[in-house]
Amino acid sequence: MQIVIQARGIDLTADLREHVDRRLRFAFDWASYAIANVSVVLSDINGPRGGNDKRCRIRVIGNETFDLVVEDTQADLHVAVDRAADRAGRTLARRLARQRQYRHDSGALASLSR
Repeated sequence: MQIVIQARGIDLTADLREHVDRRLRFAFDWASYAIANVSVVLSDINGPRGGNDKRCRIRVIGNETFDLVVEDTQADLHVAVDRAADRAGRTLARRLARQRQYRHDSGALASLSR
């Protein structure tokens, strides 16, 4: 699983890079077999004006046929990363469960039609 981190309008410190990497590995390591690439874009929407404007956008590209995008915007960038990683992990779990269920059901339907 390859993780690419980009920052737009934000200083990408070693601490921030480590936090993003740790949170994403925690959220996705269990499903690394199904993930080809994870890209993260961290941005400051309003620039120096302040406010709830730190955005974390996570895109997960799967080995098979899925592409997943989750965004979160918060005043604190670490919180935005945490929330987006949690949501992306849960969404990925649902998506993979649906794929397994579909494969399981389609095999049962094929045996019934014989």
